[in-house]
Amino acid sequence: METTLHRQLKEFYCGDALAREVWVQDYRIDAVVAGELIEIQLASLSALRKKVPALLREHPVVVVKPLAAHKTIFRRDRKNGPVTSRRVSPRHETLLDLFQELVHFVDVFPHPRLRLEVLLTEQEEDRIRRVRRRRRSKDYRIEDRRLIGIHSRHVLKTAEDLVQLLPDDLPEQFTTADVARAAEIPRWLAQKMAYCLRRMEAITLSGKRSNALLYSRSQGNRRAA
Repeated sequence: METTLHRQLKEFYCGDALAREVWVQDYRIDAVVAGELIEIQLASLSALRKKVPALLREHPVVVVKPLAAHKTIFRRDRKNGPVTSRRVSPRHETLLDLFQELVHFVDVFPHPRLRLEVLLTEQEEDRIRRVRRRRRSKDYRIEDRRLIGIHSRHVLKTAEDLVQLLPDDLPEQFTTADVARAAEIPRWLAQKMAYCLRRMEAITLSGKRSNALLYSRSQGNRRAA
């Protein structure tokens, strides 16, 4: 079932209701605006690995990925029941969280006809309590998400746009530990950044420091001293 957040973003990108939820090349598209196909992806970008390349053969495509910079969570015991708790999520997504998704999309992005738009948003999320059936399963299901506001909008077209997200104060040769420390992110996320940027040839492997791989920016992506 479509979430309120998805519907709101379709309306944000396309004011014409007749240009939303249209069929192109046997694919259902969220919206078509000025000849561009708009795909709003709340779930993993991996779900678009076949659809987007097929569309790119003949059309420019914009993939919109909203991230929750601020989220308020409402919990209920049952659907349409009273709110039993309200709290602000301790997790605040940033632009760097995009790399969690890009590891599944590096065979598609970048592309000359593809634009990736990342929205840092404020959201509300409704959760309904459910019985935990497995030890690691969640004790809730997400009923709906709503858009409260858009904090910022980031347009990415090339690998160069992504390499600019590396911290400014990295040494010429750096490890993922250096990236994690400078960007104040977990090491595992820095490793995903390195994987994506290396696959896109925005950074290159340049050696080792003890057991850690050393990277450097590719020639065209090196910052002036």
